[in-house]
Amino acid sequence: MAFSFFNKLKDGLDKTRKGITDKIDDLFNNYGEIDDELFDELEEILIIADVGIPTTHKLIERLRETLKQRKIKDASGVKDVFKDVVEDMLRENNSVPFNVGDEPTIVIVIGVNGVGKTTSIGKIAHHIKSEGKSVLIAAADTFRAAAIDQLMVWGERVGVNVVHQSEGSDPAAVIFDAIQSAKAKKTDVLICDTAGRLHNKVNLMNELSKVFRVIDREYPNTKREVLLVLDATTGQNAIQQAKVFNEAANVSGIVLTKLDGTAKGGVVMAINSELGIPVKLIGVGEGIEDLQNFDPHDFVEALFN
Repeated sequence: MAFSFFNKLKDGLDKTRKGITDKIDDLFNNYGEIDDELFDELEEILIIADVGIPTTHKLIERLRETLKQRKIKDASGVKDVFKDVVEDMLRENNSVPFNVGDEPTIVIVIGVNGVGKTTSIGKIAHHIKSEGKSVLIAAADTFRAAAIDQLMVWGERVGVNVVHQSEGSDPAAVIFDAIQSAKAKKTDVLICDTAGRLHNKVNLMNELSKVFRVIDREYPNTKREVLLVLDATTGQNAIQQAKVFNEAANVSGIVLTKLDGTAKGGVVMAINSELGIPVKLIGVGEGIEDLQNFDPHDFVEALFN
């Protein structure tokens, strides 16, 4: 990860650092020997920071075991061990970064309205294009007012064509047209926006199923990424969204936006642990370069620095 983005990551995690790291530092500095009360207070800090109860219990259990293995009995030595435990847990489901490779790729982007889906698509297109690959965007979220217009603006901004129809059109038809265009032009990567309505789960699943059937039929031999965009500021609600969408689509990675806007960035750990879905991209700002590949080591260093 570039040094400049690491600095942005550190700045973007400032609220979370105050919510987790500063409190952990105070906790470890105020204790002498390690005891159960220390672990109880650590548990409270992590749960408040939206690490989630199951993940918190798993972290603390592993921390206890590692401290015992390393024969550490003084609280001043706990922080470095805790960092290692967090990083190890984050690495468990994050072995494959977002990488489109050399073969033709279709990226299906899903998520509820308001999480930053359209903006993320624009930034992903820029990210891929900056690697020298050709990109096409399909504006298949045809139900939300202005979704198509927003993608058109992003397309102009990053120099990428956008396949679209009128508002209210069949999303699967837009995907069909985009696939034909991508094949004809030998486009490296086709990015597909999709509808983001959760108020009717059955309709959502039906729409996504139809989209995937079109892709299976028309573009079967491509590498496929299904990216779910989640808003970090929604905390545990993001995990519930992920569970619903994962029923409708086989999600291959998470795009976590607005990490700079929350003190509860511990949700990264909860998503990784509870869902078993890798966090592939994270957003820590409004800039076009502020969506980058997630790196567990850099995340932990930026959070606990």
